[in-house]
Amino acid sequence: MDQPHEIPNRTPLTTKPPAQGGSFLYEERLYPSVGIWVVTIGLSIVPAVIFAPINMLIGVVAAAITLAVLVFALIVSTPTIRVTNAEVRVGRATIERQYLGRAQGFIGENATAQRGNRLHGLAYLCIRGWIDGVVRVEVLDEEDKAPYWLFSSRRPQVLSRTLNDTRFQSKQEGLSH
Repeated sequence: MDQPHEIPNRTPLTTKPPAQGGSFLYEERLYPSVGIWVVTIGLSIVPAVIFAPINMLIGVVAAAITLAVLVFALIVSTPTIRVTNAEVRVGRATIERQYLGRAQGFIGENATAQRGNRLHGLAYLCIRGWIDGVVRVEVLDEEDKAPYWLFSSRRPQVLSRTLNDTRFQSKQEGLSH
């Protein structure tokens, strides 16, 4: 039933049905970059260096355990972005589509500004430093203190277009009924 689509930077986009029915309009896993994996391997060597003067076998075992724990932590903490007709899920947070306004994608200096001096202190964040692009989505719910969500995406323009296009279609369908 899964129909994966090839996306640059190995970011998966699928059309498999979510648990609540319907289909994913967009799905992306924010996997660590190659540089993060290199740093992880480098950090896992530290116990081997520390224990080498005492016992090299203990050092190698400690390095292997450290590598396993770091890899597990990186994989488990990798957030997923999922967009359906009913909701948007970013990491552990979920918001119904009816409470979302306009979405904008940013890359380069504009993305840096959104994460830095243009960042609102109450915004919901799901940022990964190894991903340049970000998407900013307005929150229209008056009960929600967050003025917007800001989250990383390797394809911010595609994701913001998906959010805006489907938001417009949903409103048009609501008007025609």
